[in-house]
Amino acid sequence: MYYHNLNPVLIDLGFIAVRWYSLAYIFGIIIGWWLGKKILNHILKNINHRFDLKDFDDLITYIIISLILGGRLGYVIFYNLEYYVSNLFDIIKIWEGGMSFHGALIGVILGTYLFSKKKNIPVFILLDVIACASPIGIFLGRIANFINGELIGKATTVSWSVIFQSIDMVPRHPSQLYEAFLEGLVLFLILNLIIFNKKYIMGTCSCLFLIFYGIFRIIAESFREPDIQIGYLFDLFSMGTILSFLMILAGLVVKKILMEKNEN
Repeated sequence: MYYHNLNPVLIDLGFIAVRWYSLAYIFGIIIGWWLGKKILNHILKNINHRFDLKDFDDLITYIIISLILGGRLGYVIFYNLEYYVSNLFDIIKIWEGGMSFHGALIGVILGTYLFSKKKNIPVFILLDVIACASPIGIFLGRIANFINGELIGKATTVSWSVIFQSIDMVPRHPSQLYEAFLEGLVLFLILNLIIFNKKYIMGTCSCLFLIFYGIFRIIAESFREPDIQIGYLFDLFSMGTILSFLMILAGLVVKKILMEKNEN
């Protein structure tokens, strides 16, 4: 059993504080940017399309804006709409917390689509690269969730349980670490093994990201407490489970469409 007493603030200078969660975003984007260029250099050797790597630098700006807007609006709509309808100004208070992965995903997909149309680049080239690089940010984000003592797990008696002292004195599953392992490390290995395969087919990693993340998130949700303001929908499913199921469905549909297109 581990007693959680980690400080979410790395450095506090009084007028500004450096938080682990902010660093997770920053380093996730920087490392993902670096890896994304490596992936692009690899896959462009196997497809008939000219691509200026400087365009990928411009895409990062779209991704950052889309991620923040999508993540925040997703949280507002999916997880706490009633509150924010009555407190509209609080929507912009991102520093108080409240971001949705599924909302960020939708935002990044839309932002990437708009960028691809502007630059006349096949959207799945960009989405595949993002899919393979994003587990890095997801991994770091879940570790930051653990440090923050948020998104806590359900009560348990397992020997590796964690007591989040800022919440209560109940031993709980470290569900954030489960998610870091599945949605971060395992997903990263699966997708990068596929995209660096010589027989790689464009669009594959985008679909598999949706499918595997959805599966891994549903597994993790079974160990995680539901959001207190929502609880279980239909007394069975957390919001994260429902949204992840829709991800799996979307991934399967897009995969089928791409397979039919390649056959024709």
